[in-house]
Amino acid sequence: MLPTRDRREFLRHLGVGTAALPFLSNLPSLGSDQTGGRKRRLVVMFSPNGVVPSTFWPDEAGNLAEFKESVSPLEPFRDRTLMLHGICDKIRGDGDNHMRGIGCLLTGVELYPGNIQGGSHTPAGWSSGISIDQELKAHLQNNPRTRTRFGSLEFGILVPDRADTWTRMVYAGPNRPVAPISNPYQMLKRLYGQIKDRETLVSVLDDVQEDLRKVAAVVSAEERRLMEQHATFVREMEQELEHAGRDMGHAVPELEPGVNEQNDNIPAISKMQMDLLVNSLAADFARIATLQFTHSVGGARMTWLGVKEGHHALSHEPDNNETAQQQLTRINRWYCEQLVYLVQKLADTPEPGGDGSLLDNTLIVWTNELGKGNSHTLDNIPFVLVGGGADFRMGRSLRYPQVPHNRLLLSLAHAMGHHLERFGKPELCDEGPLSDLS
Repeated sequence: MLPTRDRREFLRHLGVGTAALPFLSNLPSLGSDQTGGRKRRLVVMFSPNGVVPSTFWPDEAGNLAEFKESVSPLEPFRDRTLMLHGICDKIRGDGDNHMRGIGCLLTGVELYPGNIQGGSHTPAGWSSGISIDQELKAHLQNNPRTRTRFGSLEFGILVPDRADTWTRMVYAGPNRPVAPISNPYQMLKRLYGQIKDRETLVSVLDDVQEDLRKVAAVVSAEERRLMEQHATFVREMEQELEHAGRDMGHAVPELEPGVNEQNDNIPAISKMQMDLLVNSLAADFARIATLQFTHSVGGARMTWLGVKEGHHALSHEPDNNETAQQQLTRINRWYCEQLVYLVQKLADTPEPGGDGSLLDNTLIVWTNELGKGNSHTLDNIPFVLVGGGADFRMGRSLRYPQVPHNRLLLSLAHAMGHHLERFGKPELCDEGPLSDLS
């Protein structure tokens, strides 16, 4: 394989422009040496406000015999799913449970003191540590064999512009929150750098088609097929974005201040972001990604489900409010349907230059900031794992005796080849990675 510098000089000698260069540089024939082992990818998907335990968790540990209503859309992938009960966020200190729930979810360490007031608890600031996704990004980027263009990509759906402790779960380090990109047009621009505004979209293929033809003669037949798939995806995505861009300018119900996109467009934006995410993984732009739906205390009104009340307000309703419990179950089922869309798309996408599908080499972790909304508990945080990227033994429901979630974060690091001894708050890692996963 050509070294990175020589590879880029070779492509430029062919007359390849900057628009096509990032994708073509990652083709196996022209890309970095992948002989160090198969690709491993991690995607973390977040949805807020806890779950309804009785409609979410299996009744017993062991083989996944059936799913409860909230997770029933996962049925086609039952043998590729692992549900972990008894994983607890044991981080305390400043902030309320919504703030610690999201700010400590991937960092496993306390929030700094700050001036963001939440609930009835003390105010707090940003997290005091790096998040596991960014730790893994740094680990992979330090190795030429696993280095990618971006390292990680942070996708959002209706995440507010405002920056506060409730809206950020990814941290590049202490006091360094990373904002997700909630606008699919901005994400497409970041990935391809060709879109100047929504109203005047110009086909990316107009700039890269000639470059693709130049390179076609020096890559394998399999990679020519991949290039054609990539080109088809970009064209279809642009057409979808152009159509959605016209529709998204219409009047919509009022949302809380600072939200960029529109409540009723959440399903469309979700699909667009997941399409971009899968395409990014296929093109090897990154091997780490996060997908954040709204934010902790997210108040989306899921009108497309017939739910008019805001999600956060509904999550505060008592257990004996059967209507609210049914609506919350419907909401979490919808989030599960989004997960299944992502999983299915990964399963349908062949692994470029390898065997099987993207799903075979990708682990998706669906999680939340709370175990249950009306109690604001940080116990039994939902962790649903789907895919094959970690070599965990799937098709099971495991129950742990209220263990720190730091141990799961360690397990994810080890599964990605990063054998940390501690992550986040050191004393919560004394027993090491979780047992029984493999």
